[in-house]
Amino acid sequence: MAVYPGEPGTQLTPLARIANGDPANVSHLSLGTHTGTHVDAPWHFVEGAATVESMSLDALCGPARVLRINDPVAVRRAELERVEWEGVERVLFQTRNEALWDKPSFQKDFVYLAKDAAEWLLARRVRLVGIDYLSIEEFHSKDYPVHHLLLEAGVVIVEGLDLRRVTPGDYELWCLPLKVVGADGAPCRAVLSSRRKR
Repeated sequence: MAVYPGEPGTQLTPLARIANGDPANVSHLSLGTHTGTHVDAPWHFVEGAATVESMSLDALCGPARVLRINDPVAVRRAELERVEWEGVERVLFQTRNEALWDKPSFQKDFVYLAKDAAEWLLARRVRLVGIDYLSIEEFHSKDYPVHHLLLEAGVVIVEGLDLRRVTPGDYELWCLPLKVVGADGAPCRAVLSSRRKR
């Protein structure tokens, strides 16, 4: 799995094995808080802000829209303005990034969320924004405006989504991060299910 530069890779180390005469198989797992599919807690970019254990499940779980983005560089406001947003509180962006998951090393030219699009989403009171690669921010950003805008407003960021087999549309999202007390982010299991008709 690709890992964002500077983040540790995932290591699974055996501690005990039945094959070696131990009564059970036990392993040690080591990984960064922003490995694979993960959520960013506000504290990731905002000193003194909330950490993972205080994130609201109400924001992390509920109706979500998977939106296909055609721009090969960024999710921009102009493309978002052409979509009906009535009642959308959670949005997951499906981009050309899906092809990057087939490459074992980190790719710097991923599609990111532009600042104007982040501002536009905030004006529509979106509660969760997800993207299909390891960061929502342009790779060489120095001041991280998108992270600051969203996290300071309490919007959940989900990064590293694998949306390759998902058809754009409306779903129920279940996004459950590891409840690591004091963490700036955490790996999560994000699952989409078809919305039930009421």
